[in-house]
Amino acid sequence: MWSYHPDLLAKPVPRYTSYPTAMEFTDAIGADDYAHALDGVESATPISVYVHIPFCEQICWYCGCNTGATSRKQRLADYLIALQSEIAFVAKLLGGRGRVQHIAFGGGSPNAIAPIELVRLLDRILTVFDAHRPEVSVELDPRGFTAEWALVLAAANVTRVSLGVQTFAPHVQQAIGRVQPLSHIERVVAALRLRDIGAINFDLMYGLPGQTMDDLDATLADTIRLAPSRIALFGYAHLPDMIPRQRRIDASNLPNARLRFEQAELGFMRLTQAGYIPVGFDHFAKHDDSLALAALEGRVNRNFQGFTEDSAPVVLGFGASAISKFPDLIVQNEKRAGHYRDMVQRGLLAAVRGVSLDAQERVRARIIRDILCAGRAEIGALDLSETRRAMSDFEQRGIISWDAGKIVLQDDGLPYARHVASRLDAARSDLMLA
Repeated sequence: MWSYHPDLLAKPVPRYTSYPTAMEFTDAIGADDYAHALDGVESATPISVYVHIPFCEQICWYCGCNTGATSRKQRLADYLIALQSEIAFVAKLLGGRGRVQHIAFGGGSPNAIAPIELVRLLDRILTVFDAHRPEVSVELDPRGFTAEWALVLAAANVTRVSLGVQTFAPHVQQAIGRVQPLSHIERVVAALRLRDIGAINFDLMYGLPGQTMDDLDATLADTIRLAPSRIALFGYAHLPDMIPRQRRIDASNLPNARLRFEQAELGFMRLTQAGYIPVGFDHFAKHDDSLALAALEGRVNRNFQGFTEDSAPVVLGFGASAISKFPDLIVQNEKRAGHYRDMVQRGLLAAVRGVSLDAQERVRARIIRDILCAGRAEIGALDLSETRRAMSDFEQRGIISWDAGKIVLQDDGLPYARHVASRLDAARSDLMLA
């Protein structure tokens, strides 16, 4: 059983899909920095590509993604033209350097576009970059999935599909504006496996309005029966002031902090008992999945898509709000799809904000990554005595321990991994490097 510390959980901390986090991005970093970073990419450097489709057929009330409805078809068509142009422009700046090993389509919902449009985008990437049989993953909204999509994904050699399941409880689906019966998810999974797409991820959520322990337990039971290769179990974050669509959710019916904690614990217990390997603090993978193997070998990484076995030092993000990452730079494209399109049409790089990392920040980034991904980290350049002082309350509560110069996250400490990381964050702590 995990130990419950409400005072710690009450403090909001970042998800640390990057360090520094997006909260530290500024408009002092932009297109010129991006161009300079691209110029520094060496031949055969592993590259991952992320393509953002900020559109959905139906907008879910809980969703915090940068996405809009597909009701204006010309707007969608113009966006796809800009996306193709941006991909070609960045590839030209790279001049054949770097080697694309992973391609991910996310959103929004990539299947909000026509299947042939996804094929065209993939073909453009494979044509203009050095890319030989890369791993290709696609996020899908099951509600828009058809047999045609299964056929196209197989023909395009897509290797992994992520399904936004969230919950199987009908009343909870109604409460979040995402109705998709269990029988439909079963048909989607069967259609994918029929086309030999066996690497299937489920995204699930806890902390949803009206969601009880029994609701979550039933969803977990059905998930285990369907046996996806990976599962991400996220806690819903209710932020209606920042995400206006969440105002449609009845906040009076949200689980309290204690129930959220117990739901996260239930998910961990049920999935690990079913044989899934825990990865980080909210991912789970079957023992023969590449992410589980990476976890067992200490090779897990963390990026804007969560925990991953992908260790490419360069990530190129395409589309509105997409983020690109280099060892010493993180840059984000213009968030508004119309403004993004206009910038690309004028022959400009769309990067408008970001953050650079000096040597000290790269040290912190490595320590935070290791704590979140491996549960232990060599503190290296951090002053040991000062770090132990900053972590003393975590040590007293059994959340962490020390192994010489390594900080070790205890089993009880898993729910507090991000809180431990925040004590090492220069923007949220006064802990200095030695």
